[in-house]
Amino acid sequence: MKRIKRSNDFEISVVLKNDNFIAPPREAQRNIVVNRAIKEFAADLNALNEQTKHFVPGKVQDFLSEDREQKIMKDEEIMEGWLIPIMKVMAEVVTEKGGDILEIGFGRGISAEMLQEFSIETHTIIECNDAVIAKYYDNWREKYMNRDIRLIRGLWQDTINDLGLFDGIFFHTYPLNEDEYMRYVNASITFAEHFFAHAQAHLKPGGAFTYFSNEIGSLSREHQRILLKYFTSFSVQIVPLKMPNDVADTWWADSIVVVKAVK
Repeated sequence: MKRIKRSNDFEISVVLKNDNFIAPPREAQRNIVVNRAIKEFAADLNALNEQTKHFVPGKVQDFLSEDREQKIMKDEEIMEGWLIPIMKVMAEVVTEKGGDILEIGFGRGISAEMLQEFSIETHTIIECNDAVIAKYYDNWREKYMNRDIRLIRGLWQDTINDLGLFDGIFFHTYPLNEDEYMRYVNASITFAEHFFAHAQAHLKPGGAFTYFSNEIGSLSREHQRILLKYFTSFSVQIVPLKMPNDVADTWWADSIVVVKAVK
């Protein structure tokens, strides 16, 4: 048992594996590092406590029992209205330099419409659901017949390796089945984490990758470490939301974080 003395004169006991665990040259340095981690953890718990006071009940999830890759879905199953402010911020972030934009997930075309409002040169869209393409994409595409827009049919996992480099990548998709939910939502720091390496590989130098995350109002240390493994820098924006009581998504609070990661 090691006792780590805090600078404000009270002690916190922490169990460490051995004397070589977190072992800088001086004991004072060790105390600083460990106490900083304890303080951050306590602050995260307090922030989460405050945020959960703003949670809404939400609906009981049932989508995990079915595969949504080719499911014919209602509008709100594809994207609920509360997501629209997030899509707007993400569109602004990813189009700052214009150029060539890759969008992962077309959905109802709301984000694609926003992307076309900015000065971009090309717009590549990956969408796997044939019913979504037939209902939303084909009519939307007719409005922009003079624009350089390309649709890639299929899962991004099966198609992205055939694509080149982009100035911006807009990631908005969702787990298609229970396996993806357990692997990329339950067991990951953020759903977009499994796309980080692909984003890094398909961005031009200085290009931007954007996604949203339901963190506690910032990004955890783990999230930051994973981002900096693939990108040179990142920034975040907190987007305030008006969350309906019957929200069907896996987030129920009144804010969410939009991330911009730069190659």
